Amino acid sequence: MSLITNGRLDRRGFLKTTAASGIAASLPLGGAMAATPKRGGHLRIGKGHGATTDTLNPGMFENGYTIALTFAKDGHLTEVLADGSIGPEIAESWEASEDAKIWRFKIRKGVTYHSGKAVTVQDVVASINFHRAEGTTSAASPLIAAIQDITIEGDDTVIFTLDGGDADFPFIVSDYHLSILPATDDGIDWKSGDGCGSYKIKSFDPGISTSLERNENHWRDDVAWFESIELLVLTDQNARTTALVSGDVDTVDKLDLKTIDLLSRYPDLVISSIAGTQHFTFAMDSRQDPYADNNVRLAMKYAINREELVEKILFGYGSVGNDIPVGQNQQFYNTELEQKTYDPDKAKFYLKEAGLESLDVSLSAADAAFAGAVNAATLYQNSAKDAGININVVREPNDGYWSDVWMKKPFTAVYWGGRPVQDQAFSIAFTCGAEWNDGFWCNETFDALLKEARAELDEDKRRQQYFELQEIVSTQGSVVIPMFANYVYATTKKIGMPEKAASNWDMDGERWAERWWFA
Repeated sequence: MSLITNGRLDRRGFLKTTAASGIAASLPLGGAMAATPKRGGHLRIGKGHGATTDTLNPGMFENGYTIALTFAKDGHLTEVLADGSIGPEIAESWEASEDAKIWRFKIRKGVTYHSGKAVTVQDVVASINFHRAEGTTSAASPLIAAIQDITIEGDDTVIFTLDGGDADFPFIVSDYHLSILPATDDGIDWKSGDGCGSYKIKSFDPGISTSLERNENHWRDDVAWFESIELLVLTDQNARTTALVSGDVDTVDKLDLKTIDLLSRYPDLVISSIAGTQHFTFAMDSRQDPYADNNVRLAMKYAINREELVEKILFGYGSVGNDIPVGQNQQFYNTELEQKTYDPDKAKFYLKEAGLESLDVSLSAADAAFAGAVNAATLYQNSAKDAGININVVREPNDGYWSDVWMKKPFTAVYWGGRPVQDQAFSIAFTCGAEWNDGFWCNETFDALLKEARAELDEDKRRQQYFELQEIVSTQGSVVIPMFANYVYATTKKIGMPEKAASNWDMDGERWAERWWFA
């Protein structure tokens, strides 16, 4: 399957129209060829994510485990559909002013929380404001920083006033952090686990498992086909693969790509490979020497053999990256940007520009970062030697990697699921001070141009702006992005799936809990 990015609706028409009123019907794919989905059964899924530090605080969601959990447990204003377009969820429709600065969302009637309480416009306001509060540590804060005011009209309309035009705003509010939760006197109730999604939590044991059961009172009857789900944390790759082969789980993500040929021989398994926005990176803390010098950062970018990583780490299930978080099939991908290749002589040149003859650095990695991250770091170590760069690979523990290593150590391996639109990818990870800016990079020109591009409604001008933004990140940023990885996961043949799998996140956009079924 190939990547389809955000829907190619006419931009000005999109600004003036409401969302589609229906959801595309699910059709069967390769595993279980059922004519239509059917209800029933207990799904056991092993995720290569999750840690003891996981929480139900939506501002703290940071891995594929918590993304999948919130999409099962909670409702969001909008939803990225399988074809990459944006569709309605808690908001049944929306419209924008001519300049895209004011957005009116009509909230769906008849939606209730698992506790029985009705979802209200006050809940929507409180849920978004939770990430805007003074002193917030929410990772979604930079995504919604443009919101100047939120008001209510009647009992079914929420109005967002932005500090500038943003034609992508309906995509922004689909972000997994922006769960709609019950309002309280001082914020929202996230601790109880109450949500308005198609599954409700029976038990939540961070770093181990979550037990879910179907919400019989959910407002939709065309989702949530499983009666119950056991969501297991299996960060150890061997344990995850063994659980799948032995039948202890029905599906797993983050496969060991070097074992794909072996796994494909099992007659009861189906392997899915979806090209998307997922990319694997090595983040350098630009606040610290030697990474404060862009010449050093450029040396690190030319000292990595990208083609070798795609071949030996992704086993061909992906493509080379160019130090930008934008996939080749995404809108506004910079087709004119020169592709960096392995060039130890050029790396040496930039080291000399930094006043260095050689360089010694440590790179932290764990397979919790991405499957094969430690091996990728070792390959990086080998290729960098010819450039006079000595990389000490530090193998970190899987548990606690995201809380104790990522954005704590100066040079780390990282995976990113990407975002359906470029503004999200740039805002959350490259703007100065963003919660997940893991290169701690600040560039005033970049930040100013990103704001302009966000508000620009002319397609040609916007394309030029995004081309320039990508060039700035590629040549000045403090993150090495050597490869884009397909989403590769396995299921037993008894699992049925829609014909089209989403590619904005792993495992059908992490909407598997709603979209898959037992045939």
